[in-house]
Amino acid sequence: MNASISVVCYTSKTLSNGENPLMLQINKDGKRKYKSLGLSVNPKYWDFSKNKLKPACPNYEHIQKIILEKQTDVQKQIIELNSEQKDYTPETLLNKQSFKVQTVKEFYEELISYYESIDKRGNRHVYKSSYNSLIAFTKGKLNILFSDIDINWLKQYEKWLRSKKNKETTISLMFRTLRSTYNKAIEAKCVNKNYYPFNEFKTSKFDVSTKKRAISKADILKIMELDLSKEREYIKFSRDIFTFSYLCGGINFTDIANLQPSNIINERLDYIRQKTGKRINIQLKTEAAEIIQLYSRGDNYLFPILDKNVHKTATQKENRIHKVLGKMDKCLKEIGKIAGLETNLTTYVARHSFASVLKKSGVNIALISEALGHSDLATTQIYLDDFDNDQMDDAMKNLL
Repeated sequence: MNASISVVCYTSKTLSNGENPLMLQINKDGKRKYKSLGLSVNPKYWDFSKNKLKPACPNYEHIQKIILEKQTDVQKQIIELNSEQKDYTPETLLNKQSFKVQTVKEFYEELISYYESIDKRGNRHVYKSSYNSLIAFTKGKLNILFSDIDINWLKQYEKWLRSKKNKETTISLMFRTLRSTYNKAIEAKCVNKNYYPFNEFKTSKFDVSTKKRAISKADILKIMELDLSKEREYIKFSRDIFTFSYLCGGINFTDIANLQPSNIINERLDYIRQKTGKRINIQLKTEAAEIIQLYSRGDNYLFPILDKNVHKTATQKENRIHKVLGKMDKCLKEIGKIAGLETNLTTYVARHSFASVLKKSGVNIALISEALGHSDLATTQIYLDDFDNDQMDDAMKNLL
């Protein structure tokens, strides 16, 4: 005997708000079982004679869509079991169903909170940026289901992003993050994989190639030798941090901000990368050590970016680093003009220049990637176990 599936307004239980839960009901072989859909309605909006939701019900389309989606999921499972000639009961059928009704907005917020709880600030920032973009695109109406995101929806989102003059790399990031979120929603059984729109809408179509960021060793030396005595202090500080990054393996700005006296061991820079959790250990060149001496404040951070007495929480640190980085990049643009360079200087130029200069000097690319953390960080960090300090120290001799 085949099972019959329906959704009922379960009047045997009344919630504190006066509503009754909506339950998936399965009948088979004289047995009847229920499972909550995680939804409830006021009984006045339920047509008990026809056993369906009344069109006058608030959020009618939203609730109706969930009901149809869950009924379809169970029906497909029954068809599969019948085709395989496998027996089942209402209990075993319902036990395989994991209903978790969440809107896109709710899922994003839960995801962002999760990354914050485990102190994954980078992940939190990426998903938060995606969330803010979607909120702006939908004008605050992100209380939709993942199954509502189809090809046409994605095309409209792309059109909107372009109308806001977003760069191709930004558009690519927004879509890759949305795709990642959709995949996580499928894993959490918030949406059936049959609705997945990214099999047709390819994120690979976006051109993410960027202009060359590296500058030559000669230009690096020109920046280091600039007479900035008449410039404001922040200009000098920005030049020094740029130089320090270049001399210390293209160290990321966030990692620079978090450096403390304990990271200097036997004239070597030893630290854990904030982004990957991998240990970096390189020889501290004389010029880099002099920059540290210029700004070191004893038992606080090596550079005046963070302050232990002020920036105590992860959020406070993240906000401070973002603020200082923005100010520094503006100063670096001025420095580039003073040096007569065509390249738009940023802290990333120091990282890329470090790699480029060593590569042109004949240094093994894998060894360069070890210190830089190139494109695929997970793969790059594998090289960390393959090279010893002497090899890295020899490579660093090519910088000046």
